[in-house]
Amino acid sequence: MSHNNNSSQISQTDTGSRMSSHLLLALLTFINILNFVDRQLIASFANDIKPDLDLSNFQYSLLTGLSFILFYSIMGMSSHLLLALLTFINILNFVDRQLIASFANDIKPDLDLSNFQYSLLTGLSFILFYSIMGLFMGTLADRLHRPRLLAFGLGLWSLFTAFSGMARSFTAMLIPRMLIGVGESVATPTSLSLLSDRYNKAELGLISGIYYLGVPLGIATSLLIAGYIGPLIGWRMCFLLIGAVGVVIALFVLFLPETPRQGLTSDPQNVEKMPFKEIVSNIMRLIKQYDSLRYVIIAGVTFHFMLGAAAFEQLWLVQERGFEKSDILVKSGWIAVFAGITGNLAGGLLGDIWQKKTNSGRPMFLFWAFLILFPIGLMYRLADPNAPIFWVGMFAAYFQLGLIYGPSFSTVQELSSPRYKATLIAFYILTMNLVGLGVGGTLAGILADVLVNNNVAEPYTITLIVFSVLAASGIPLLYISGKRFFADRVDLLNSLDK
Repeated sequence: MSHNNNSSQISQTDTGSRMSSHLLLALLTFINILNFVDRQLIASFANDIKPDLDLSNFQYSLLTGLSFILFYSIMGMSSHLLLALLTFINILNFVDRQLIASFANDIKPDLDLSNFQYSLLTGLSFILFYSIMGLFMGTLADRLHRPRLLAFGLGLWSLFTAFSGMARSFTAMLIPRMLIGVGESVATPTSLSLLSDRYNKAELGLISGIYYLGVPLGIATSLLIAGYIGPLIGWRMCFLLIGAVGVVIALFVLFLPETPRQGLTSDPQNVEKMPFKEIVSNIMRLIKQYDSLRYVIIAGVTFHFMLGAAAFEQLWLVQERGFEKSDILVKSGWIAVFAGITGNLAGGLLGDIWQKKTNSGRPMFLFWAFLILFPIGLMYRLADPNAPIFWVGMFAAYFQLGLIYGPSFSTVQELSSPRYKATLIAFYILTMNLVGLGVGGTLAGILADVLVNNNVAEPYTITLIVFSVLAASGIPLLYISGKRFFADRVDLLNSLDK
């Protein structure tokens, strides 16, 4: 009797479960019907809505298509789409950052700038705020909703890029450049933190390389804007348009969902409770403890001495190599596109392969690559513009620019505790930019002014060569970093398991 009762209860339970499943299916189907009713309503009432709102066919197509689909796609964004979006934002980042250097031959005389003032606008004024705020923004990225933080930064720097186009003096340009640095300091720590939670560690070099296509493509786009569009509408309007594009993209980023943080074995809410000072203290301990981490950071800093001085590239090409400004902007822009893409992808892909196939880390790949490229860079500075080595050297310079980011950033990420990932990335950015770009670019401006004031022939050539040699001083450090990488990585993983 008991057995029959149990069977009856089980049967009733199964029947109830099936009925509940059917009811749930019916409910979800009804919700999906409502979904497509809502989606289709504008098209169904097209003959009423279009004349009532006085819409053009283009406006109507936006309401029934792109305006909905863009938000719909972003909210369910795959890892690859997210990578594409973040890479595009990084391109905008470097377009905004590079615009003054691309329009150097227009802005410098228009605002009556000395080489030192120009170096402040392209270097220290921006980099000081960018670097210091970057460390703070990195800790925020380890605590807050990352897409909303990114939207805030993108919107802020885009607004002040537009304001830069209204500047009529050095001071009026200086203030928005400082505030652009605050906004842009959000981008890379937040983006790389998001991507590292979407992809496995074996792919990080390639993923970082793709993301850092933003550097050469942003620089190239800026050069092409100055070469093609600048002569048509002027440098001021270019700043306004680029700023407007960034504000629009920021509105879309605001609706991105957060990505779950990977690798936190304890309660992730503890990260939010950790004081800023303690986070910074912990990443400094990591840097002091691991040689490979410390030396790849220092090598990145020395490499950026050359990038700081490269703000004078267009002035050098026009004033000391005799090119017409629009012509060389277009030529160098297209070279930057192809060389930069090749360098970034080669750095990411070959760095990953090197680490898998050898007993050394990705920095060792950079060591050998830079050892080959350094003499080509020196020949580029000294060559006649009509000689083939000049153009090979220009290609090599942009190729090298893209090469470093994938291997170096993935090394920093792999030698970081998940808890401090964005903050450590921010610290690397701080040192590269504040010391390398900021101090390096400012010293390059001072050196150029000294040489000009003493009537030294080809002051920009000498300045660029001096800073190329300074940048090369970091090459031996890459060898040490690559050699120590695996031992340091194992030690880190063991410490995380305890």
